[in-house]
Amino acid sequence: MYKKFLEFLKDKSKVCIIQAENPDGDSLGSAIALDYLISALQPEAEVSLYCPVDIPKYLRYFSDWSRVENEFDWKADGYIIVDTAAEVLLSKLLDDSAIKNKLYEKPVFVLDHHETPDDLGFPHEAIIEPLPACCDLIFRLIKAENLPIDTDIAKNLVYGILSDTLGLTSAAVTPDTFRAVADLLQAGGLNIGELEENRREFMKKSPRILGYKADLIKRVDYSLDGTLATVHIPWEDIHEYSDEYNPNVLILEELRLVEGVEVAVAIKTYPDGKLTGKIRTGKPVADKIAGFYGGGGHPYAAGFRTYDISYEDCLKDLVSMVPGLLAEAEKEVNDAA
Repeated sequence: MYKKFLEFLKDKSKVCIIQAENPDGDSLGSAIALDYLISALQPEAEVSLYCPVDIPKYLRYFSDWSRVENEFDWKADGYIIVDTAAEVLLSKLLDDSAIKNKLYEKPVFVLDHHETPDDLGFPHEAIIEPLPACCDLIFRLIKAENLPIDTDIAKNLVYGILSDTLGLTSAAVTPDTFRAVADLLQAGGLNIGELEENRREFMKKSPRILGYKADLIKRVDYSLDGTLATVHIPWEDIHEYSDEYNPNVLILEELRLVEGVEVAVAIKTYPDGKLTGKIRTGKPVADKIAGFYGGGGHPYAAGFRTYDISYEDCLKDLVSMVPGLLAEAEKEVNDAA
């Protein structure tokens, strides 16, 4: 299965690695690690890193973050998309007809770890495995094909795995995830304490951001006897705070720690009518909630994007669907027991 990725690379002299418009530690780590890997396998090949938005400040503990550009590489003879196979998360690219045509014309390879069905309309090859992180998938590819792992590759893969698993604490983590991180630390001669300290240094919050977090907490809506917690993040907040700290990151994990909350959703609204939701759940229903809007992800963490719906209407949808999904999940647990 993994060999087809190496076959894809063989005749490429210039490769562009694409992240979606919602970059996170996993997508960034995947892109940078692949840059180093391709350069090691094919020193003569040129590699560019592309993301349609600027890498936010809270991700700049990746020492190579500045190599990511938001000018599309038109000269690449192959494109690699990391950490998504969902067309909705690539809308900024696909809304540009010239970029869309390029992805139809040139070979494209997708590496993703989400359970959401691949719905990309343009021709492409893909390796999609339901794993805790895309960086975990890339590590498995490297290991299966006996490819080299240097310090830079290992560091970025570890950062990506730690980011998407909340420091190896998410429900998707398995013993194999711990083994992958251990193998990467050993291969790269890395100290996880030093990596984590560096990551936390960049994720520190300014007094302004801490005050904003307090404001977000005051805005939380509780529904369904406290089992559903939602918070609205309007465009004004996104514009003012997102570069310094993602509002979703500020609030979602806090909501999951509230007694009685089974479903937490942070909802952003934009001037063009777009609405996005990030979901974290205590029962395996997040992907089903996201799927209602054409999104997806993992059973305990997922996201969606939709248009022409207000926060209030979205909240009504959630109040309507969540009880049934939680009851269904509870029944599956009881039946399994």
